[in-house]
Amino acid sequence: MSNGSSKTSISITRNENFNDWFHEVVKEAELADHSSVKGCMVIRPWGFAIWERIQSILDRAIKDTGHENAYFPLFVPLHFFDREAEHVSGFAKECAVVTHRRLEQNENGEFIPAAPLAEPLIVRPTSETIIGEMFSRWVHSYRDLPLLINQWANVVRWEMRTRPFLRTSEFLWQEGHTAHATEEEALIETRTMLDVYERFIRDTLAIHPIKGRKTESEKFPGAKETYCIEALMQDNKALQMGTSHFFGETFARSFNIQFSNEKGNLAYAQTTSWGVSTRLIGGCILSHGDDNGLILPPTIAPKQIIILPVHRYKDDTTVIEFCKRLERELKSIHFQGESLRVLFDQKDMSGGEKKWNWIRKGVPLILEIGPKEVSSNSLRWIERTDLQKNKISISTEKFLHEAPFLLESIQKEILHRSKKRTIEGIHEVHSKEEFERFFENKNAGLALCYCSDELSTDLKERFHVTPRCLPLEETTCGTCIFSGQSISSRVLIGRAY
Repeated sequence: MSNGSSKTSISITRNENFNDWFHEVVKEAELADHSSVKGCMVIRPWGFAIWERIQSILDRAIKDTGHENAYFPLFVPLHFFDREAEHVSGFAKECAVVTHRRLEQNENGEFIPAAPLAEPLIVRPTSETIIGEMFSRWVHSYRDLPLLINQWANVVRWEMRTRPFLRTSEFLWQEGHTAHATEEEALIETRTMLDVYERFIRDTLAIHPIKGRKTESEKFPGAKETYCIEALMQDNKALQMGTSHFFGETFARSFNIQFSNEKGNLAYAQTTSWGVSTRLIGGCILSHGDDNGLILPPTIAPKQIIILPVHRYKDDTTVIEFCKRLERELKSIHFQGESLRVLFDQKDMSGGEKKWNWIRKGVPLILEIGPKEVSSNSLRWIERTDLQKNKISISTEKFLHEAPFLLESIQKEILHRSKKRTIEGIHEVHSKEEFERFFENKNAGLALCYCSDELSTDLKERFHVTPRCLPLEETTCGTCIFSGQSISSRVLIGRAY
């Protein structure tokens, strides 16, 4: 986690305290702030602009697979939860409950809840129950299937220990819910959406994905199978970045989602759900950030290029006009099918303060313009991935041609770092003794070993580890390093967020 620069704009380095560094980046990059509601965050404009980029790109990918967006209520009647006890038990301790509908003032002028609801309402922790109830109204015939629905929404899970963008009481996400005529179709859907997430996390977020299947103890409540994308962060902890669940008939039976098949017989639908959240932003911070703040892949950077006039020439009309023309010309250039996102920053701040502000925010390219650049019609730039990199001046015309290629190179470099770190952070472990030695190191990384689900769960209190997933490329059988039992696949085990 070396910095590569003698100057740092974040007061706490990753090596000093990785957790405090993370919070400092969130603050200094102006991503989010704490709200007056414990455990909830205010997403600031720069952080929300990143989420909008994520939402825009992923929404297109979801729609390209045939899904449609809809919206379902924030409140779920309590009795819906009684119909799927196994599922709800996984969220029961985190549920927020609405019990009253009106406020009245008492004799002291204080507002108090006054009118109890006939039935308490749960603020959605996830939407399987209320969507299952609606599917039962919409599905009658095999002709109604497959039903492919996605929603962008907020959910509430009342967490005791929170971190912005990683675990908050309220967060934003997308959740897909589908119903199918056959198990085979539902399983294909589950894997298809996992592949969508894999491509998005790799190609858009520049994070190396580990695609796998959850162990029995770690799968989603009520699911027959849970598939996931895990990623390794800079402190060698894993972060679950997306999940895709196959439910079989679990919710169809609970909510009576039945249809008349082609033979005229009644059958239960096979359902799935899948989702990612604002945790993806947390993953980008933990995976890409350095001691100067955030580093953003160009694909999700709200601004890809910042143009800064040298401060002592901020009122020089020749410099200003040069910057404005450069901004217009750059915005006419396309990168990955979109116009370049460029900002000529004319805020009245000192040059150094302004430059480091954008460095902390992770903008990929920064241009500083003064009379020298104007007179020579040439440019030098700062690449956020390497602040010490010496760049020779090139003509403005050549930079305009090279800009998309520079951004593509930055995108690839960020992904390369993530992939290299992930590969180096996974270690094959062949014995109980080797397992214990490995996890004595608090920054151990991920152990890949034959290990039964129950035994690895027993060990988590001692080493604070959990089974992350069974990597999908793992297909060979072996023997559990603890029990000697035959195991169908190796497991990735490690510490996680």
